[in-house]
Amino acid sequence: AERFGALLVRRLEREPIAHLLGAAEFWSLPFLVSPATLIPRADSETLIEAALAAFPQRDEVRRVLDLGTGTGCLLLAALSEFPDAAGIGVDLVPDAAALARRNAAALGLAARAGFAVGCWGAAIDGGRFDLVLSNPPYVEAGAIAGLAPDVARHEPRSALDGGADGLDAYRALLPEVRRLLPPGGRAVIELGHGQRPAVETLARASGLRTLGCRSDLGGVER
Repeated sequence: AERFGALLVRRLEREPIAHLLGAAEFWSLPFLVSPATLIPRADSETLIEAALAAFPQRDEVRRVLDLGTGTGCLLLAALSEFPDAAGIGVDLVPDAAALARRNAAALGLAARAGFAVGCWGAAIDGGRFDLVLSNPPYVEAGAIAGLAPDVARHEPRSALDGGADGLDAYRALLPEVRRLLPPGGRAVIELGHGQRPAVETLARASGLRTLGCRSDLGGVER
């Protein structure tokens, strides 16, 4: 009862339940979470669905890159589906990269997953990747205070803040993605609500030509 009471007090302060439990589910896999990372969300499972649709032959994917890896949920979910693949997750926050490494070990994927601390694709010296995944920060800076208190107070601002128009990360990320994709490679990148036209314009300016979009279960172009 004493333990439960302490958890209840924290929840009344709007601390996310995933933080109270120390874990969250993504793609039917368990992930450790911490205040250093964004909590995995079902919306982002749309990226894994899109990746599987892009590569119906699972053995076509040998190298996967996850930019802004956080808990490692995108990379590790992808590796669970593409059995011949290995991958790298990059995050600017050392504590996030360390947590992702722990998740890889817990899921039995440590031999196929490496993690680096750095800024987007600049952390990758060379090589190309069949599949590039990313859920970048895309919330307009001025809108963060108006988000649910669970998010605004307790999740890392660096994983939310996309600058004045929400597009700063895409401006930095998309040119790097183009460099890191081989012919036939695919990038699957999460969008915020209503951002498709602006991100498509940035993608084309970066040399990415064949563009498509997939909606999440709520009908949002994700």
